[in-house]
Order: sequence, then C-alpha cells, then structure tokens
Amino acid sequence: MDDKVTAVLEAYHARMADERRGVFPDDGPGQGGPDRDRDRYLLPVGPESGQLINILARSLKAPNILEIGTSYGYSGIWLAEAARASGGQVTTLELQDYKIAYAREMAGKAGLADHIRFIQGDALASIAALPAGIDFVLLDLWKDLYIPCLEAFLPKLNPGAIIVADNIIYPGGDDVRLYSKAVRAKPGMTSILVPVGAGLEISRYEPA
Repeated sequence: MDDKVTAVLEAYHARMADERRGVFPDDGPGQGGPDRDRDRYLLPVGPESGQLINILARSLKAPNILEIGTSYGYSGIWLAEAARASGGQVTTLELQDYKIAYAREMAGKAGLADHIRFIQGDALASIAALPAGIDFVLLDLWKDLYIPCLEAFLPKLNPGAIIVADNIIYPGGDDVRLYSKAVRAKPGMTSILVPVGAGLEISRYEPA
C-alpha cells in the first residue's frame, strides 16, 4: 500500500468510528444520533475482510474484478489497489448516484481512478450487460439479491474465478443461508465459510 491508499483507508476508518457514535459527514448541529437513515452508513466489509479480498485478488494475474454493491467505495479501494498491483481492472456496480460520486472521489484521492470503473443502475441489468471473462466477484448488496446475482454472473466466470460473498455470519439470515447452499450446489464450485469480518463465503469456480 502506498501513502495515498493508506491515507484514504484511514479516512474511511475514521468515518466508521464516527458512524459508531452516530455522527455523519453532513450533520449540522443537533442532527447526529442513532436514528439515521441506514443508507447513510458506509456498511463496509471492514479492515480484515478488506485485507483478505485484496490478498485474494492480488493472487490472480491481470484479473477482471466485479464488485456488486459499491456503497461508498471502501471495498473498492482494496480491490482497485489489488488490480493495480496485478495488472487488472475493477468494475463496480451501484444503484445510487451519490454513493458513486463519493466512491469516485475517494478512488481519485487514492490514485486508483484508472483502475476502477463505476456503473450506475440495477445490479441484475448491469451484470447482464457485462461481457464474459470475470475472474473475481465481491458480492455485497441486499441479501435477497445474492442468488439472482449468482445466477446472472455464473455464465460469465472464467475458470478459476473466485467469488466472495459478505455478511454470511452477521447479520446472517435466510437469504445468505440459501445463497451458501446455492453456490455450493453449483457444478465445479468449491466453497468455504471463513469467519473473517462479518463472515465471508469464499468460492472458487473450476468447471469440468
């Protein structure tokens, strides 16, 4: 990690700490507190999960990386840094334009703008429009979309592709349990639940 990337990650970590106290960047006097719109939270994968996805993505040669659920861009920094190091590229999908604007600004500050492409729109429609040849997927959006997204990107995966799905242990729930069952049932898929961060289902695709 160079100094620019480290500084941006530290800025995200400071915002995470503020959010735990109910303080947000756009708060005026008396506007903080716990009763905030959920959409204002970073909802990041967290530092340990960030480090792990960075290591996994760096292990691939010139990977075509797909992030489904940009949010405010924290995990995208980890992935774009890995893409730069390995000669790859990140495509990240997000529904909300203001989240993309924030994430793009932070990627620029990190010196990673050339290694990450932002696509705004519905996740399933965006996946359908992508070409085949995906080497790494980070799945981190609303959990009821995990299985539909899996079905959408599965035909576009390269052999040896890695899929990481977040929030399998926390907050957990039926949607992620069904996703874990579904991904493990796919032919050619090897998968393991790793108790890092909020719990990551890490899968590798090796079709016959």
